[in-house]
Amino acid sequence: MTRRQRLTPADRRAQLLAVGARLFAAHPYADVLMEEVAEAAGVSRALLYRHFPSKHALFAAVYQQAAEQLLAETRLDPADSLVEQLIQGMDVHLDYFVANRNAVLAANRDLAGDPVIQTIMTNELDAVRARLLTVLPLADESARDAVSGVLKSWLVFVRVLCVDWLTHATCTRTQLRDVCIGAVLGALRPLLAEDPAPGWPPPGPGAGA
Repeated sequence: MTRRQRLTPADRRAQLLAVGARLFAAHPYADVLMEEVAEAAGVSRALLYRHFPSKHALFAAVYQQAAEQLLAETRLDPADSLVEQLIQGMDVHLDYFVANRNAVLAANRDLAGDPVIQTIMTNELDAVRARLLTVLPLADESARDAVSGVLKSWLVFVRVLCVDWLTHATCTRTQLRDVCIGAVLGALRPLLAEDPAPGWPPPGPGAGA
């Protein structure tokens, strides 16, 4: 019989989160059982429940960790153009959405009304919005308020569009990303003192014809 590896509480929690993230990514939320998480982690159900008292608690912890990682990987570098920053941020999120399709759909559909999960998503989107406000050319405080409102609505739009795309891809990933970027640039231009992205959008397939 294989002996269970002894880990510190922090290391054990990290291990269980990794196993949970893998299973929630691979299977629909309803199909993930805590017994299977314990088995995959090589621990007893009692030990798993000491760390996470329910499947909901485990999923929330997995999603919170994912939100923190997405924020850490979303680079808003003043040395880059706004379009470059938007492309990088969208790519980071789309990488996660594609790799964790079932988890994203669970958070936005199975648990759409869950206050814990929705708070995690709202906090992450608010943090992204706050970062974008620091790199945009804002004329004054009133412009900041208007732009903040646009960004808040845009981030909800991106979330809904990406969830729909995960369910039924009606365009390519690059097209999805460029639609999202084009939407926010078009909405922001009337509110900013200078064009935040001269030359965008890039020439389309029929440009110059």
